[in-house]
Amino acid sequence: MAHALPRTVIFDLDGTLVDTSPDLTAALNSVLVAAGRRPLPEEEVRHLVGRGARVLIERGMEVTGDAVDQARVPELLKDFIAHYGDNIAAGSQPFPGAEKAVRRLIAGDHKLGICTNKPEALSFKLMDALNLRRFFPVILGADSRPYRKPDPRHLLDTVAKLGGDPANAVMIGDSETDVKTARAAAIPIVLVSFGYTEIPVEQLGGDVIIDHFDALDAAIAGLA
Repeated sequence: MAHALPRTVIFDLDGTLVDTSPDLTAALNSVLVAAGRRPLPEEEVRHLVGRGARVLIERGMEVTGDAVDQARVPELLKDFIAHYGDNIAAGSQPFPGAEKAVRRLIAGDHKLGICTNKPEALSFKLMDALNLRRFFPVILGADSRPYRKPDPRHLLDTVAKLGGDPANAVMIGDSETDVKTARAAAIPIVLVSFGYTEIPVEQLGGDVIIDHFDALDAAIAGLA
């Protein structure tokens, strides 16, 4: 029996829809340098992103010297968020073809949402700055619920808030966290090859991998 074409499409944000690594790198480096550490190149930071700002800071400190004193993390996190919030779209851009793909999905009567481990206020601010928020009626961030990815409820709540059905939904992501979330929610996942992952994307266990958003429509249709 053929499955229906997924009508609800849920995107991850950082590393999937938007290349935020330039601004995340700048914010992390502002914290590292203030702490007496060396700054990290963007290419290295890309592989540290994906599990939230706190983990990014902890990992950034670990690769530039001794592990961070946990008592210092709240202060470092506050400084990171302040710098990042003030420069949230200085270098960040949607990945090539992302906006056109989103427009095509909307024209095809798909419901679109975002499920991200970025704090909700920063997610809204970024999407507003890039003029993309209008396409996504629902954006659930790391602090929108008492739980977050890879907890499947984070994804399932995003689908539900859109009025969608998990049996007729798909996730678009870039990381191990996204795959774990989708699998736990029993929702298929399309992975992008250009995102932020320490593990080669081919080893993450997604249903489909795309190298450009021009291929998204066919990837979603192939899941039907």
